[in-house]
Amino acid sequence: MNINTDVVIVGTGASGLFCALNLPSSRHITLITKSDLESSDSFLAQGGICMLKNEEDYESYFNDTLKAGHYENNRTSVDIMIRSSRDIINDLISYGVDFQKDDNGFCFTREGGHSDKRILFHEDVTGKEITSKLLARVKTLPNVTMLEYTTMIDIITDDTNGCTGIIARNNSGETFSISASYTILACGGIGGLYTHSTNFPHLTGDALAISLKHGVELENIDYIQIHPTTFYSEKPGRRFLISESVRGEGAVLLNAHMERFTNELLPRDVLTSKIREQMKKDGKPFVWLSMAPIPKETIIKHFPNIYNYCLSEGYDVTKEPIPVVPAQHYFMGGVKVNSSSRTTLKRLYAIGETSCNGVHGANRLASNSLLEALVFAKRAAGEITDTYSAIDCDTVKSYNESDNQVLPDTETLCEEYKKAVLEEIELQKSKRTVKKDSEMR
Repeated sequence: MNINTDVVIVGTGASGLFCALNLPSSRHITLITKSDLESSDSFLAQGGICMLKNEEDYESYFNDTLKAGHYENNRTSVDIMIRSSRDIINDLISYGVDFQKDDNGFCFTREGGHSDKRILFHEDVTGKEITSKLLARVKTLPNVTMLEYTTMIDIITDDTNGCTGIIARNNSGETFSISASYTILACGGIGGLYTHSTNFPHLTGDALAISLKHGVELENIDYIQIHPTTFYSEKPGRRFLISESVRGEGAVLLNAHMERFTNELLPRDVLTSKIREQMKKDGKPFVWLSMAPIPKETIIKHFPNIYNYCLSEGYDVTKEPIPVVPAQHYFMGGVKVNSSSRTTLKRLYAIGETSCNGVHGANRLASNSLLEALVFAKRAAGEITDTYSAIDCDTVKSYNESDNQVLPDTETLCEEYKKAVLEEIELQKSKRTVKKDSEMR
């Protein structure tokens, strides 16, 4: 089985779905996902999505993003994201996304690193609200085909066209090619590389390894964000995230003596350091998070998912603190792209957490992830629409095992890719350390 399509999108999270919705209905689009359609990190986002409230908020929002990113951000990308935020929110509302409102309009909350309330939310499951509505809309499109349990194991390239599609494998072990005029990597993050992460474990940075293999440029792949507050557990598997907006609403961090020890609204990397310092002082593998300052009705209304999860683990957050610990959460680096999400390889685009357009710098500001993913997914779709030129898929080299193209089994290949990415991350870390040392001399 080999497939010919106009555009292939690898990933069915928010960025991949939104990109598909913004491509012309005249183009046939094929989306694939490694797992089921709902097992993307986009569904897990709790806190919310930022929006520029008014022109007076622009400078503050811009500076908050730069400060969180240690001023290593691409300022043009940051400006594009902020200026595009209202249009994105209007798009989401048109797809049925329901943000919290009161009699005066939108309700906004605040999270760490923000100098003002500018985050829209839907209870404590904003990512699920957004992504499920996008998925429902994509499912209605007659020009879209979605393949679950299908893994990209390589891209197809030639000297003339650049990227001409991908090689994929389904859960039956069948390997096949998807030839396409344009390929979009929307594969998510790298949480599966780590023992403790808030990500789905099947997100292992395959797009990075494949990019390395084909000489596609990467950027800042050693910039990996740790979320300060995930529910502490000795059970194996993904860590449950305790949203930053909990602290934005007033929750406080406590040491082993039940004393507050820091400002809970520090940027994530700074707060993570404070928590780790306190864990070391206490000799404990966690600290405590108390929601006592938050009214009970607010907890149950704004954070029902967190409330119920903690209750299932034996903690009533309206009456007692919960144990929390930092865990790998977000990837600021990725496949290097320009402001239209185009990579350094012709006809290959990257969006969402897989890409790096420089918005986040060295550390992401809370609730910028969904916005950044949607803004630049739409820009990718826009450029492809405006500059579309078809390749003759019949002339593209497709996968054929009889041509001695047999590839390793998926598990072996995945381990090879994971090793390649981890080695590259360590290499970039060491290079950055050497550079900083030389600059200090």
